[in-house]
Amino acid sequence: MSAAIPTGTPGAFSVTTPDGAVLHAFSEGAGPALLLVSGLGGTAGFWKGNTATLARSSCVIRFDQRGIGASSRGSAPCTIDQLARDCLSVLDAAGVERAVLLGHSTGGCIGQALARIAPERLDGLILSATWLKPSHYMSALFGARRAILAENPQAYAATAVLISYPPAWLEAHWSVYEAAIAAAPVSAEARQVVRERIDALLSFDGSADIAALTLPTLVLGARDDMIVPAFLQEDLAAALPGARKILLDSGGHFFPVSRPDAFTAQVAEWIGELG
Repeated sequence: MSAAIPTGTPGAFSVTTPDGAVLHAFSEGAGPALLLVSGLGGTAGFWKGNTATLARSSCVIRFDQRGIGASSRGSAPCTIDQLARDCLSVLDAAGVERAVLLGHSTGGCIGQALARIAPERLDGLILSATWLKPSHYMSALFGARRAILAENPQAYAATAVLISYPPAWLEAHWSVYEAAIAAAPVSAEARQVVRERIDALLSFDGSADIAALTLPTLVLGARDDMIVPAFLQEDLAAALPGARKILLDSGGHFFPVSRPDAFTAQVAEWIGELG
């Protein structure tokens, strides 16, 4: 794997994985390394509203996942374990030996997989809006979303954003909805990337390995999350030895976006306590 800093783009770098994917990444701030891993959407841009605050006390690394945004797909099958190995490629390219991994939604599944594959590379895990194993609810929800994607990509994008935020917040930030529609996965290639990512997240089951994850862990969520309901986050926290659990009263699934101050405050405080 290799890294290159593009001319005129401070903090941006590219990572070439063993199977040929080229991942577009950013490094901002200074201090202990914090790797941000977004969910089904897979973009570095998901963290735009959090990065400046977190970079005050950490070296924040974020990236577009394979096949997403400015990153190419590569040839490897899209699995949660492969996406975890991509995180290792990013850390290697950034010259980072150890990091705290903050994963949101599917990103938290990727974090659990990385903690199993390479625990020596992690100082801690923050699992945001994340689950441990498949449930009837999530299987039905993502099965329906997959079917909508096949028939109408714009409707897929619309329903995705409508269930990700509190309705009142979205009403007041309607440009978020409009941007989601504009970025709908309309091409065959884009739809295939989304389909394989849905299949990967539905195939994830960390229950056999969770008891062995003994590194410091924070389970962070919102009680009104309609995509990863609070009961699934409660189950995850209960299965993790010694994990801390914090559930915000509101914010929806994308509470890092709708409640950035509360989110970053909890993250920075927990990282600070790691010493």
